[in-house]
Amino acid sequence: MDKRREEIEAYFRQLDRSYFMESSTGNAAADRPVSIGFGQTISQPTLVLEMTIQLDLQPDSRVLEIGTGSGYQTALLAPFCREVYTVERLEALYHNAKARLDATGFTNIHFKHGDGSLGWPEHQPYDRIIVTASVSRVPNELLDQLDAGGKMIIPVGDSFLQELQMIEKDDNGEVTTSVLEGVAFVRLKGEYE
Repeated sequence: MDKRREEIEAYFRQLDRSYFMESSTGNAAADRPVSIGFGQTISQPTLVLEMTIQLDLQPDSRVLEIGTGSGYQTALLAPFCREVYTVERLEALYHNAKARLDATGFTNIHFKHGDGSLGWPEHQPYDRIIVTASVSRVPNELLDQLDAGGKMIIPVGDSFLQELQMIEKDDNGEVTTSVLEGVAFVRLKGEYE
């Protein structure tokens, strides 16, 4: 096992999932999605960990996260990259996650309230993009904001089942897609529902 994976797993084990849950904190240890209100969920811990590892974060990575949600995934990304730009469409979740993450002392997380399917073009390009809600097709806006040599993880499919896809852009801008596993995420609200 490589050192980076070990570091991420060690940090993950000490990250208190209940801190990112409004209620149902008794379910924090369960390896399953749990509602965080507004029709949204906090994903199961093992999936959050695996998506983070698959991103292959580097210390100088600039990461775009679509769907801040509770901030749990954001908190796992922040220690292992240079900057996280995270976008949340639902205002209450945006404010809750921002307050929660600001209180943890991270200084490399940037927050935006808006339609995540459009990305955050002002800060592009991104080395890594992670989407934590499902889409019917990969948004062109996100592909355009992914830098050469970059990777994006995104659940693509219908409202019930999706493929967790790894999209890689080579130095010439050519895109390749591979399937990591079958998943079931809530829908991304916005242009690409």
